[in-house]
Amino acid sequence: MARLRLLLQVYTLALASRTVALDSMDEKEALSYLRQFGYLQSPLERLTDNFTQDEVTDAIRSFQQASALPPTGRLDVGTLAQMQQPRCGVEDPFNQRALKYQLLARWRKRHLTYRIQNPSAELGLAGTRAAIQAAFKYWSDVAPLTFQEVQAGRADIRLSFHGAFPWGCSRPFDGLGRVLAHADLPELGTVHFDADEHWTEGTSRGVNLRIIAAHEIGHALGLGHSRHPSALMAPTYVGYRPRFRLHPDDIEGIQALYGKKAVPSALATVTVTIPARSTTPATSAWPSKVPNPCTAGLDAIMLGPYDKTYAFHGDYVWTVTDFGSNPPLKIQALWKGLPGRLDAAVHSPRTGHTYFFKGGKVWRYRGFKLQAGYPKPLTRVPPRIDAALYWPGNKKIFLFKSTGYWQWDELGWSDFASYPRKISSLFTGAPSSLDAALTWENGKVYLFKGQRYWRLNDQLRVERGYPLSTAERWMGC
Repeated sequence: MARLRLLLQVYTLALASRTVALDSMDEKEALSYLRQFGYLQSPLERLTDNFTQDEVTDAIRSFQQASALPPTGRLDVGTLAQMQQPRCGVEDPFNQRALKYQLLARWRKRHLTYRIQNPSAELGLAGTRAAIQAAFKYWSDVAPLTFQEVQAGRADIRLSFHGAFPWGCSRPFDGLGRVLAHADLPELGTVHFDADEHWTEGTSRGVNLRIIAAHEIGHALGLGHSRHPSALMAPTYVGYRPRFRLHPDDIEGIQALYGKKAVPSALATVTVTIPARSTTPATSAWPSKVPNPCTAGLDAIMLGPYDKTYAFHGDYVWTVTDFGSNPPLKIQALWKGLPGRLDAAVHSPRTGHTYFFKGGKVWRYRGFKLQAGYPKPLTRVPPRIDAALYWPGNKKIFLFKSTGYWQWDELGWSDFASYPRKISSLFTGAPSSLDAALTWENGKVYLFKGQRYWRLNDQLRVERGYPLSTAERWMGC
């Protein structure tokens, strides 16, 4: 209580004067913050109260500049408030350089393994794995890096949760609030999260594990803190962002270390823009009736090759990103020999195969190459199915038609004698007669019908607040 009263007194004085003299707040704590995060550097034998006023002023000014605050060199209200914000435990090694991001070190290889040594108590193993996988994907999407989880043994990057005073960590955490996590530089590979924090996903409550993990992985890959306050690699955590994506500064930083990610030739056309209308239709690069992702319904949708989200309508396909939808292109520009107006599409991470369904036939591709012997007839499920998805919970593919579903094991015999079963018996609250379905990169199941979609939790129950608009939330319209 005495500490709380002291902080209240500090803020009262701050509000009254708009600036705070160094001796009007807890000087030891302020100096400790500036030293802990790299703004005051001194020999170990030097006492903290022996800093000159000029050194302290310069340190405060440097902190203010890094926090996008007016660089007055005085402890004003905004500076004090910023020092109380939750943040990363890694120092801010800006070194007064002009770089927006700081490059510290890098790995000598491009394929890295990682291991989750223990999960978050709140999210459990499945939730922790999904958040960590998504965090790594932010970086592999923009740089020529690949990441593989291992369950045991040595891993390049090791992630764990621990409390204030763990064995084997030289930087103890400070309990709830302030320092959320920290990481070591390449090639040490340690990433630690404060177990006392309330780690969450999909909510503004607590601390978002996916975003914090992406930040700490940035350190483990060799990035320091960014000077840009809205970048992922900025020192301070600004809260949960549902449509979070990397800032250009983050992308420039990781690409400065590892280069740009090469786009596969088969996907290069996905990012082209639709040409302006020509007065000579015979030379137009795009035929008529190109679908508008904001208004077109979905024939199918899947998380497919190269971890991209593909949406299908008629003879066209387009990719969906955090920025919205890319321009549609002909399906056969990617998958040669595949017809349009599909019934369903699904990609299996288990085998690397992509399956397309139309009428009474199924096509199987690896990447964008049609497999020998395909298409084949559908002999044990009815033709013209509605949708399909891969469920990582049991590593099976679900096929949907009308009010029923089938479970199909790619690598074993599937006994369909007891199928179809009612969709509602497993997918609680889900609609029937679906247009499309997928399990997305966050591990959630999404069902699409008309212009709306439903999201299901790990127990396959529709989450509160759904359905929502597909055009607005998926296509960025």
